[in-house]
Amino acid sequence: MGKFLILFFWILISISTFGQSVEVQGYFTQDSAKLGERVGFVLKAKYPEGIQVMFPDSTFDYSPFVLLEKKTFISSTQEGITSDSAVYYLSNFSLEPSSYLSLPVFELNRYDSLTYFTDEAEIKLKLMLDSIPEQLVFQENNVYQPLEKSFNWLMGLLILGAVLLLLGAFFVLFAKRIKAFLKRKREKLRWMQFERKWRKQSALLEQTPAIELADEVIGLWKGYLESITGQPFQEWTSSEIAEQLNDPQILKALRSIDMIIYAGKEAKTSESTGYLLQLAKTKYEEKLNQLRHERTPA
Repeated sequence: MGKFLILFFWILISISTFGQSVEVQGYFTQDSAKLGERVGFVLKAKYPEGIQVMFPDSTFDYSPFVLLEKKTFISSTQEGITSDSAVYYLSNFSLEPSSYLSLPVFELNRYDSLTYFTDEAEIKLKLMLDSIPEQLVFQENNVYQPLEKSFNWLMGLLILGAVLLLLGAFFVLFAKRIKAFLKRKREKLRWMQFERKWRKQSALLEQTPAIELADEVIGLWKGYLESITGQPFQEWTSSEIAEQLNDPQILKALRSIDMIIYAGKEAKTSESTGYLLQLAKTKYEEKLNQLRHERTPA
């Protein structure tokens, strides 16, 4: 009885394996091609639903062909049969009259895989010349053809060395002046950006005295002064700023904006923002004057 069950079990396995066979088909999209011409090879596979198959990728050896591109398509399943297809675009550089190609399809199992090859597909070499003449005929041409002169590498290296030497000397002589000039340009650009943004934010604050706008205006002003003076304006209160700059008018201007932030009151801020802008301009001009005096003649 045990032997009969084992025999029956193996018969079932055999039937299942036979029913899960994979049908493959491969063919070229044309029967002949020129040397190196791009040509398509169609690979198709049909197999029962549930089987996992894999087509060759770029690591496969397509000799004597060279793989240019692989184009895949979405699988379709009808009545339990799945159909897969792909087009391989190849070039042939073999001088043989005919070349052949057979591609595999791999059925992936749990511990191993099965390989199914297509029948060999043939593609013929299309020659551009029907025959080569026994005696070559040359076309006469008595027009003068100018010859290109070879480049003088020694002279080129000497000129390049001279240019690099001049650039090095120029940098040594004028490096400090150039650095000071670039610093001034950077400060001018930063002032222009600050002034443009300040006028825009001040106008909005004058029209709509909101807490958020007032906080942005104060933060913008403190941030700019801190960047050009190196002093911690962001950390100082309005009273500390007025004391550090020794200017009571600053305290009045800052408090008119602080009233919007901390008390939620509306106030006319055009006079205060104008005064703060003038103070920032004064500090900007002092910074430029400091950079001019820092420049050391070569």
